[in-house]
Amino acid sequence: MFWGDLRNPQDVTAAVQGQDVVVHLGFVIPTNLSATGVSSEDDPVWARAINVDGTRNLLEAMKAQARPPKMLFTSSLHVYGRTHDQPPPRTVDDPPQPIEEYAKHKVECEHMVRESGLTWTIFRLAAALPVRLVLDEDMFNVPLDNRIEFVHTRDVGLAIANALENDRVWGSTWLIGGGPDCQLYQRDIVAGVLEAIGVGMLPEEVFTDVPYPTDWLDTAESQELLQFQRRTLDDYIEDVKDLLGFRRHLIVAFRPLIRRWLVSKSTLPAPGA
Repeated sequence: MFWGDLRNPQDVTAAVQGQDVVVHLGFVIPTNLSATGVSSEDDPVWARAINVDGTRNLLEAMKAQARPPKMLFTSSLHVYGRTHDQPPPRTVDDPPQPIEEYAKHKVECEHMVRESGLTWTIFRLAAALPVRLVLDEDMFNVPLDNRIEFVHTRDVGLAIANALENDRVWGSTWLIGGGPDCQLYQRDIVAGVLEAIGVGMLPEEVFTDVPYPTDWLDTAESQELLQFQRRTLDDYIEDVKDLLGFRRHLIVAFRPLIRRWLVSKSTLPAPGA
């Protein structure tokens, strides 16, 4: 395994040597779930150096190879912006209207990929939540009645794996979501996860009412091609429970304290949570 920095052209060149396909997943995201621990919105200049400049380094390194590899770039449903006033679902033909730095970076990178001269495909992913013990305070920044499509990370992995074996995928943009059974509202996800870990649903007053850039996706074409939709939010919740194990009993024991701590992370605190 090779570890490097997307901002370092030498690292990137070494990483793409002799590869047939590059799957580009490296990006700073707009929540505290980022592996970096820093949101793209809190430090957009630093995030851009990784997201946009890093992608440019990667594309240049790929093009410099004697036999350039193919590129699978993972984008996001966030590129559509706030679409709560439009009938769902979103399609690949809907125009991007990014409102976050992260989404703007994705749109810029999509353009670079398409114009690179390489063989490419772009996957715009739905909400793929990591299976780990982190409660993201950014959940308060999504209205509970906001449409959101969930996709299990394992299904994303299956879609990518199947794409690499299917010549029809190249030269197109695909929507990768969980399908009709995963077309939910933020309330479904938040309540499901909080109940599963033993915290319980929090007061509605601590969640914003400002629309958030997530929606449902038209995944009929991608599912027909890639056959990846196998899991739902219920499967994710079971994964989280399994990961917690005996620690869930500790969470239940300290539930009042944990609930107060979580509510304190909202910009709309509700007394007596």
